[in-house]
Amino acid sequence: MQQLKEFAVNLAQEAGALLMKKFAQSLEIHYKGDINLVTEADKMSENLIIAAIRQNFPDHGILSEESPAILDGSSFRWIIDPLDGTTNYAHGYPVFCVSMALEKEGEIILGVIYDPTRQDTFVAERGEGAYLNGKKLAVSATPDLNRSLLATGFPYDIRESKDNNLNYFAAMAKEVQAIRRAGAAALDIAYIAAGRFDGFWELKLQPWDMAAGCLLVEEAGGKITDIMGSPWNMLSPNILVSNGRIHEPMIAVFKRAAGG
Repeated sequence: MQQLKEFAVNLAQEAGALLMKKFAQSLEIHYKGDINLVTEADKMSENLIIAAIRQNFPDHGILSEESPAILDGSSFRWIIDPLDGTTNYAHGYPVFCVSMALEKEGEIILGVIYDPTRQDTFVAERGEGAYLNGKKLAVSATPDLNRSLLATGFPYDIRESKDNNLNYFAAMAKEVQAIRRAGAAALDIAYIAAGRFDGFWELKLQPWDMAAGCLLVEEAGGKITDIMGSPWNMLSPNILVSNGRIHEPMIAVFKRAAGG
């Protein structure tokens, strides 16, 4: 396991260095939807990561945001976001990261999130705790919703779909100290593990947005469900992550908003 962890950390940092080299340069940008974009840096980072995995672990499966899934029948699968926060990156806004998780027989056993702008390396190994730059992490001790700092995001189909989080955001904004919308879900979730945020929710995320971060939160003592309190998995339509102490009050707000 140590070999896998060192490989993932080194590879995430290498991909992050590539992203920093391209950051704030003139980028080739393509649109997958009205507001959903991909840059050449996404593809360069992804190509670097996939090539390294194929070279070192040729039998491992790979699920990545910008390429078709690689399924080789292995019990191991890497789940990758080569650039989480692409819109931020394309605008020169320094909030983005590389996210890598390793799944074994359906269970995430390793998670690495690297923020190259701050040189923050988040690492979690199942059963071994969560760490930021070598320091063990624990979720915040904030005891009530009124004093909480939350994070969220909005789906790419916000213009077309009524299931766009605006109702939940409006309801929650009246109950908490503040809500941040930074635009990089993997970092938002990692920040729950680090105690920087007390709670996070979002709709319509993909496995690569959540896999590594959720292991960090579990290992840091946090709680994960869907926004109505049902068990969560990576195919759930939404996610709620918290320090555990404000989890049920957040669910109560969401239920009221949904009922209204």
